[in-house]
Amino acid sequence: MSNLQIKSFEEYQQKYAKSVQDPEGFWAEIAEHFQWKRKWDQVLEWNFEEPKIEWFKGATLNITENALDRHLADRGDKVALIWEPNDPKEKNITYTYSELHSAVCQFANALKARGIVKGDRVCIYMPMIPELTIAVLACARIGAIHSVIFAGFSASAVADRVNDAQAKMIITADGLNRGTKQIPLKRVIDEALEMCNSIESVIVHNCLGWTPSMTDQRDFWWHECILNESTACQAEEMNAEDMLFILYTSGSTGKPKGVVHTCGGYMVYTAYTFQNVFQYEENDIYWCTADIGWITGHSYIVYGPLLSGATTVMFEGIPTYPDPGRFWQIIDKHGVNQFLTAPTAIRSLMAFGEEHVLSYSLDSLKVLGTVGEPINEEAWKWYYLHVGKERCSITDNWWQTETGGIMISGLGNISPMKPSYAGYPIPGIQPVLLDQKGKEITDNEMEGYLCIKFPWPSILRTTWGDHERCKLTYFSHYKGYYFTGDAAKRDENGMYRLLGRVDDVINVSGHRFGTAEIENAINTNSNVIESAVVGYPHPVKGQSIYAFVVLDKPSDDIENSRGEIVESVVAQIGKIALPEKIQFVTGLPKTRSGKIMRRILRKVAEGDTSNLGDTSTLLDPLVVEEIVANAL
Repeated sequence: MSNLQIKSFEEYQQKYAKSVQDPEGFWAEIAEHFQWKRKWDQVLEWNFEEPKIEWFKGATLNITENALDRHLADRGDKVALIWEPNDPKEKNITYTYSELHSAVCQFANALKARGIVKGDRVCIYMPMIPELTIAVLACARIGAIHSVIFAGFSASAVADRVNDAQAKMIITADGLNRGTKQIPLKRVIDEALEMCNSIESVIVHNCLGWTPSMTDQRDFWWHECILNESTACQAEEMNAEDMLFILYTSGSTGKPKGVVHTCGGYMVYTAYTFQNVFQYEENDIYWCTADIGWITGHSYIVYGPLLSGATTVMFEGIPTYPDPGRFWQIIDKHGVNQFLTAPTAIRSLMAFGEEHVLSYSLDSLKVLGTVGEPINEEAWKWYYLHVGKERCSITDNWWQTETGGIMISGLGNISPMKPSYAGYPIPGIQPVLLDQKGKEITDNEMEGYLCIKFPWPSILRTTWGDHERCKLTYFSHYKGYYFTGDAAKRDENGMYRLLGRVDDVINVSGHRFGTAEIENAINTNSNVIESAVVGYPHPVKGQSIYAFVVLDKPSDDIENSRGEIVESVVAQIGKIALPEKIQFVTGLPKTRSGKIMRRILRKVAEGDTSNLGDTSTLLDPLVVEEIVANAL
């Protein structure tokens, strides 16, 4: 473990300087710590114009051999995975590295028996249970490309992702537990598959003991599939640049985009960042509360920890069930040393008061992390004082689905901390601030558009089936740079603070939604002519969604109309994208070319209408007055 780990801030500064002066030498040295079936011919070939980025060219490997097999000799009996159930009265489940290896190989053989081969896409729509981790790793074992879909998305959203990937198989469960609710996943899949034509088989894990509808010759029970399969499975030899997974993230066009990550670079970067950001040591217990349906779960529940031989905790439930002390109870129960959660969760638990935290000792904690969005100062201080007892460092991670791993963050307890600041770039990451003309801002105590000027191993390679979209979204705004879509500022010491999105993406509880995606869902309602949605600050979620909706005729029953729009969003995307406020308007503020002026709508949503700027150039300036007068 320690061979990749930075042990002091001085060492960080030295490593960072080396990573900028000789990036290829820096990453090659780190890559030597992994098992490769064939070493690389070239560390890096790249340009940001096409874009084309290739790391460890010519190398071959299998990521699961690095996450499982290579630990068997020394860590075979070490606990790899601790699964904590939704209900604290139920027993937790543990898998040693040896047991997890056997389970992954057995399910990999089951996938092969169902005709899955290297390059096939497999969608996974599952609860937060061990079988989700097993399914992900089994796909990687045989070279199938996994696409995990968050088990809160609607049938329509699932179908969009299945169809885009042209997936051959779906892995799901009868249902899931989430707090007091039980959600029928198989029913959602059955509905989704009415809109899909590429799926040949569905494997269903019996999680709740239900008996869902099973289609003959298409649907198979997990436990029956693995019944006669061997617990040994040779790992497929993969090129470093072969695809490992697709993960869909919201896009500004309304169609979710499939971010593609590859085997070699993603492996090297996630392991390196995990070990350094969390300062993980051999016998530590690490817990990230994210869902594997998001990139945080991929990189920092599954791959990063297991590549590092760590013990990783996976939690089925929610932070407030059966009471708001559930997180803290789990930390004490398992002796968790590193804890990573979202600012949304922290803010929601703050609202319940300190007594739920003070009931627990939390003595095992060493490092606290936050991820998903910038953490506000009040939540940071509460986390530091009541959870970390003023002795744990807080690592505020900034990164994206597209970056594959953490980009800017403190490193455990060795870096300076500053509330609401993510901190310094990870070695190998070269961030810059650009002004509106694309010129680099070199001074500190300035803000600008956050871009990255040199590739890192886990950068996205493309967007599935649409490379031009990748180019336009990330590499065309500023020539020669990866554009993050975020604004940021640097303080006098060079620490970075993230200021939020500069494009039309709304971040609700760490979940990113393109405005167009939500608008498309609203517009499926037959009474809606058009709509515009914007984000506005929310004390718990970070941002909430405010929808401005134009109906074909005035509504006789406003609340009923709102309810119908809510139903449209739930059907198309899921409850996580529900607008908190829906204002019916007769028109939207547009330029004469037809572009909606979201800047004005954001100010209305935020209650800041004192300075809306010059509206006289709009197609219909009177629309703005009406919207302001009737704002919610």
